Amino acid sequence: MHPGDQPTTTDPAYDTPTHQTMLFPMPESHPLPIREFLTTDQPRHRLAQQGAAALSDAELLAVITGVPCLETAQRLLIAAGGLRGLLALSTTELQQLVAGISVGRAAQLKAAIELGTRVARGDQAQRRLVKSPTDIADLLLLEMSHLDQEQLRTVLLDTKNRVQAISTVYIGSLNASMIRVGEIFKTAVKLNSAALIVAHNHPSGDPTPSPVIWRIYCSGNEQARRACTPK
Repeated sequence: MHPGDQPTTTDPAYDTPTHQTMLFPMPESHPLPIREFLTTDQPRHRLAQQGAAALSDAELLAVITGVPCLETAQRLLIAAGGLRGLLALSTTELQQLVAGISVGRAAQLKAAIELGTRVARGDQAQRRLVKSPTDIADLLLLEMSHLDQEQLRTVLLDTKNRVQAISTVYIGSLNASMIRVGEIFKTAVKLNSAALIVAHNHPSGDPTPSPVIWRIYCSGNEQARRACTPK
């Protein structure tokens, strides 16, 4: 080859280097649309024939949201960290989590979750008899354990220790300056309740009662102060 001549070979060594973004690129995923499943395998058909209990979590999500591929529902579950994770996410967060979840699908999912929560809460609170702290935990834990803000609630009881109502007194960061003890007893007085139970969540996950909470609980009246005084 004379100086100045350009190589005409197709040897890869002469090719312009290209930027490789992945050493071992994953194969493209081409999930089978649900409409191409056998009819007997489609989630809606299975629900109609076998009942909702026969469906997996992903299949139930697919029925609720109407996503075209079961893989989308599976990826949503994984990204959210399971069903409990879905409960804590907003509609905007659901859309951002996985491609294929539109505003409408996210709204349908949140509506279904809220209906399920209300059914569970309604069944539990239906004049439930409170015999122990465990009964209160069963009543409130499902919802309050997933709240991302602090809340102070009261469970109001009649003379037979049956639940009359559950009242949310405060939402947000609790501190001594914003808590009025009168608000804690307000609904109880209105309903002529015989007793009330105060419940408070810890979004941080640390269940240790803060000094502020003890001051709130123990400042109501002389009887409340006696109940809070260590024996």
